[in-house]
Amino acid sequence: MAITDFPRYELTFGPSPVHPLDRLTAHLGGAQIWAKREDVNSGLAFGGNKTRKLEYIVPDILASGADTLVSIGGYQSNHTRQVAAVAARLGLKARLVQERWVDWDDPVNDRVGNILLSRLMGADVRLDDAGFDIGIRSSWEEAIAEVEAEGGTPYPIPAGASEHPLGGLGFANWAYEVAAQERELDVFFDTIVVCTVTGSTHAGMIAGFAALEEAGGRPRRVIGIDASATLEKTRAQVERIARHTAELIGLGRELRAEEITVLPGWAGEEYGIPVESTVDAIRTTAQLEGVILDPVYEGKSMAGLMDLVRESEIPADSTVLYAHLGGQPALNAYSQVF
Repeated sequence: MAITDFPRYELTFGPSPVHPLDRLTAHLGGAQIWAKREDVNSGLAFGGNKTRKLEYIVPDILASGADTLVSIGGYQSNHTRQVAAVAARLGLKARLVQERWVDWDDPVNDRVGNILLSRLMGADVRLDDAGFDIGIRSSWEEAIAEVEAEGGTPYPIPAGASEHPLGGLGFANWAYEVAAQERELDVFFDTIVVCTVTGSTHAGMIAGFAALEEAGGRPRRVIGIDASATLEKTRAQVERIARHTAELIGLGRELRAEEITVLPGWAGEEYGIPVESTVDAIRTTAQLEGVILDPVYEGKSMAGLMDLVRESEIPADSTVLYAHLGGQPALNAYSQVF
């Protein structure tokens, strides 16, 4: 099937905006840097990248007859916030398992930011002390069983929607959206930089851009910056989801190993803990561009981008598209850093 053959329930305002980051470009003195802004592209609870994934999952939710969306993330999960928002939009319930994925001692970590918004939207939030892992969680499976035992009809959505069979489609379509915007703007982004943890955002991009290249488009690099601190697990998951998504959209060939790039170096030792380069990237981007990043995902991918440009790992004649995936509400749980 082509990407256009899959049913999609629109939750975004249309193509997310693309714009140059001129002052950041001048500051780094290398490649031209642009941003594509998933953080400002949805009317649902401050948006973010998870909205695009859910657009392709909602038709299946509606067809299933479910009355309760059941998902999982950390205390400050952007994904569970968006699941709560979609449940509110559809008139469904939401049961959210919020695990202690980040070993962070801010006393309001489980009360502000994303989790506050999920509660505000009526989600049934269940705190769990389990630590971080990108795999399928027993606490989530137990929550699904609990909804069934209570007489409800659950619709399971795994962390980040990444393990969902349709989880990569949203960002495969994003690649086609980028190609259309390139034609409008008369620009070509030879390098895409994106944060990767549970993997389906990055994986969808890989599949989508591979399909564009196969149809006669120019090759480009899609660079994932690891923010999981579990590099091998994340890379394996990105590869698996990318290959599955490529098959779904009819790529017609195997993905090449060089098309799947997940770089370490900016995650720190633990998921969700900002390190010096994270804070520097957040401050620099805010003070040069007025663009706000978060300390769990975007601060780390921007730190990677900045170093890759400074060190000419991304050549000075490149034009880079930074995928801004949102997540700023989580800043409220990190006030002590700033």
